[in-house]
Amino acid sequence: MPSNPETQAEDYELLPSDPQTADEDPQKGDMGLAEQLEKGERRQGDDIARYTALGASAVTLVVTWFVMLINNPAQVGWFLLHPTLESLAMLFFTYGILTLQPTSQPRTKAAGLSRHQSAIVFMAFPALLIGKLAFSELGLLAPFCEQMISNHGPQVLGIIATGWIIIQISIGGASVWFGGKAFGGGMKAKAVWKYHRLSGYILFPLLLVTVDLGGALSHWGEKNVPLPIRMVAYVFAPLVCLVAILSRMRVSKMKFF
Repeated sequence: MPSNPETQAEDYELLPSDPQTADEDPQKGDMGLAEQLEKGERRQGDDIARYTALGASAVTLVVTWFVMLINNPAQVGWFLLHPTLESLAMLFFTYGILTLQPTSQPRTKAAGLSRHQSAIVFMAFPALLIGKLAFSELGLLAPFCEQMISNHGPQVLGIIATGWIIIQISIGGASVWFGGKAFGGGMKAKAVWKYHRLSGYILFPLLLVTVDLGGALSHWGEKNVPLPIRMVAYVFAPLVCLVAILSRMRVSKMKFF
């Protein structure tokens, strides 16, 4: 029997944008009850998947920073900011996704949304943008640009992903800020949010592929990172991160029909 549209929309309940409003729910007056509700949102294996995703992303970050800092960083100029900040941005993106997985209670939704926005809007995106701008500066000024890049695949994917992220942030923010008024509020804004969620789950693998190509197949990676370490940091770790993220998905929140 088909679900009632309003009931179905509740599966994609808009995240409360105001934690204070969430706290007004009488169920949340008891902190012990709130803790029980938060624990009830988790499935077996969720915590393991969370730390696995963060750990895998951290492996990529540590390897990237270590390699950059031991290979005469002053000589590479602006390029230093590109892999270091891009890998840092990926760690923040990973955390930003994990912090909303899973949340179903008003209190945890509000807290999760606050952390999500802080991680994505104020940490991940600025790091990503500066890294991209540093790469553009490299292309214009550095004489060794071609030595750093063996193909244009990562560049093209990086540009696509950056543009997608800007749209993703804009739509996601508009669907929750000021009660989602930009999209008509209420159920209309909730309907937009579910597509924002789906878009994020498609965008994240694209970002990981960009990391894979940029670290494992670029001239920079081939020159500075031994093959076994390259495979672990830029192929295996991103794959593990993706599997861990997807394992924490709630398919029930992804109904579109």
